[in-house]
Amino acid sequence: MLDIKFIRDNPDLVRENLKKRNDPSNLKMLDELILLDKKWRANVTKVSELRRRRNEISIEIAKLKKEKKDAKHLLKEADETAEEIKKLDVDTEKLQHKTKEILLTLPNLLHESVPLGRDEHENVEVKRWGKPPKFDFTPKSHAEIALDLGLADFERGAKVAGAGFYYLKNELALLDMAIQRFAVDHLRKKGYQFIEPPYMITRKAYEGVIAPSDFETVTYKIEGEDLYMIATAEHPLGAMMMDEVIELKDLPLKFVGFSSCYRKEIGAHGKYTKGIFRVHQFNKVEQFIFCKPEDSWELHEELQRNAEELYEALGLHYRVMNVCTGDIGTIAAKKYDIDCWMADGTFRETGSNSNCTDYQARRLNVKYREGEGKAPIGFVHTLNNTALATSRTMIAILEQFQQKDGSVKIPKALVPWMGGVEKLVRN
Repeated sequence: MLDIKFIRDNPDLVRENLKKRNDPSNLKMLDELILLDKKWRANVTKVSELRRRRNEISIEIAKLKKEKKDAKHLLKEADETAEEIKKLDVDTEKLQHKTKEILLTLPNLLHESVPLGRDEHENVEVKRWGKPPKFDFTPKSHAEIALDLGLADFERGAKVAGAGFYYLKNELALLDMAIQRFAVDHLRKKGYQFIEPPYMITRKAYEGVIAPSDFETVTYKIEGEDLYMIATAEHPLGAMMMDEVIELKDLPLKFVGFSSCYRKEIGAHGKYTKGIFRVHQFNKVEQFIFCKPEDSWELHEELQRNAEELYEALGLHYRVMNVCTGDIGTIAAKKYDIDCWMADGTFRETGSNSNCTDYQARRLNVKYREGEGKAPIGFVHTLNNTALATSRTMIAILEQFQQKDGSVKIPKALVPWMGGVEKLVRN
C-alpha cells in the first residue's frame, strides 16, 4: 500500500511512475483517490470546528442556566451541530473506506531499473547459466517421461479432484521431497530460519500481502470460515509479523519457508499447462526477509544469488529476466524471474524474486524501532523469493536430464536425499 501522505506531497511523481505500467485504470484511481482525500481532510477539519463550537455552546448554556437565563436558541444550535457532526462522521467513514479500497488496489511504485515494456515478451534477460543438453534422440516432455516410467497418474488425479491435480508415485514423490530438503538445508546454512507456516490464513492477513483481485482469481476460500488456503508460503510468512514492531537489532529477519500451495489459476487460459507446470496444488520452498529500508536492494540481490546457487548446484540450464513494467504485477517494486530451459527449446518461469519495499508492510502494519519502549522509526521492507518450486524444478530435471533409454539421471546434489537413488527408471 502506498503512503497517502507521500501521494499528497508528490502526486505528479506518483502519476508518472504509474504511467509506466501501461494501465490507464491506475491513473483514474489515483485521480479519484486525490479527490476523496481532499474531501476527507475537509470533513475532518469541519468536524473539528463543529466539535469546538459544540464545546463552546455547552459552556455558554451552562453559564446561562446558572444565571437562570433563556438558553433555547443555544440548545437548538447544539442539536443542529450534533446532527451535522453525525452526518459528517458517516460521510467521513465512507470516504475513508473508499480511500482504503483504492490504496489497497493501486500498485507499488517501480524502481528505476525496471525496464519499460507491455508484457512478458519485453522482459529483459540479464544472465544465462549453463547450456542446453545435446540429445541424439527426440526428447520427451516431463509428462510423457513420468507416465512412461509409471511415476505419475494424471487421470486418477483428475478423477478424484478435477483438472490440475495429480498423483506422484514412488521415486518421483521422493524427488519432490529431496528437492525440499536440499533447498531448506542450503538456506539454513546461510542463517535463514526454517518455518513451516499455517496453510490457511484469515482475510485480514491475506489483504496485507496480495492484490484484491487475487481473492477471486487465485485463492481458495474455506466455506463458512474466515480462512483462505495459501497460494505460497510468502503470504503467511509476511503476515506472521502483522501489527508488530521489530527491534532494529533483530533486522534483517531471514526465513526459509516450506508449504504446499493452492491456486485457482483463473485467468491462466492460453498459458502453458502441460503436466504439472500449472496446477492447483504444488510444493514450494520460499525465502522471505523483513529488513531496514536502506538494506532491501542489497538483500534483493542476495536472494537472487541464493536461488541461482540452488539451480547451479542442480546443474540446470536457466536464465534470469528483469521483469518489465507491464508484467511485474501489483506488489513488487522490482522483480527477477528465473526461467529454466525445457525440452521443447523454450525457457519457462520456475521462480521469481521480488522487492516489495514497504508496500506489504504498510498493509500489515509491520514497523521497526531502535529499542524497547522507543517510538517506531517507520515501516520495514519485505522481500520474497521462490527458492525452488518443486513441481517446476522436477519438470526441468526430467526434461534436461532425460536419457535415450527413457530413464532420468538424478542431479548429484539430490542423491543424498534420494536414499542413494541415482536414476529414475521404470520398476
